[in-house]
Amino acid sequence: MDVGAHLSLGDGNDGGLWDRLTGTQDAPSWWLVALVGLVALAAVLHGRSWRVARNVVTIAHEGGHALIALVTGRKLDGIKLHSDTSGVTVSRGKPHGPGMVFTAMAGYLTPPLLGLLFAALLAGGRVTLMLWFSLALLGGMLVMIRNVYGAVSVLVTGAVIFLVSWQTGPQVQAAFAYLAAWFLLLAGTRPVVELQRMRARRMAPSSDADQLAHLTGVPGLTWVSLFFVVALGSLGVGALLLVPADLPFG
Repeated sequence: MDVGAHLSLGDGNDGGLWDRLTGTQDAPSWWLVALVGLVALAAVLHGRSWRVARNVVTIAHEGGHALIALVTGRKLDGIKLHSDTSGVTVSRGKPHGPGMVFTAMAGYLTPPLLGLLFAALLAGGRVTLMLWFSLALLGGMLVMIRNVYGAVSVLVTGAVIFLVSWQTGPQVQAAFAYLAAWFLLLAGTRPVVELQRMRARRMAPSSDADQLAHLTGVPGLTWVSLFFVVALGSLGVGALLLVPADLPFG
């Protein structure tokens, strides 16, 4: 069932908020999907744009650490996000074992896998659900932020998503949702490349990959390779999901 764009409680004729969240929207035109994909690619490749946009990747990265820490039974003390786009998630529990390993793994895996999830939702026409699912994730993360910059970053990101979902029409919502999915998919590989470059220069002795090497005995380069393969695989599958059926060629 196609639904309108603006979120409201409804007037009894449109099924209300729940129907809007669970309903579907038509896929945008192929040119719009291609255009926002190019914008996302430019944001990843352009240095100045990347320094700003990377904050979104950091939010997803640290959110992944936090979520898996909670799922594996660790006590989450808090999250800090910094203006240099770095972040730290502090959890308490056993300093070794599966819980710690999965928590350390989650950071670099979360952005591309979240992009893949978004792509799957969009392939099913769930634009509104994808936007409000993003808001729910940010809301859950906000309560664990422990510094001002981190709180502002999450609040600004959430405010942008909220305004788009509440104040704009279906085309703008779809463009924004596809832009977010493309960005997370395309951005998944660059932090991994940057990680290995820093490791090669011995500038990241406490990186996630090196922590995993210490915890498991598996070389850090193996973990970096895993991060890269997951990011690249997510991009490939996500791109197939996002490419519309109304392409004028092929």
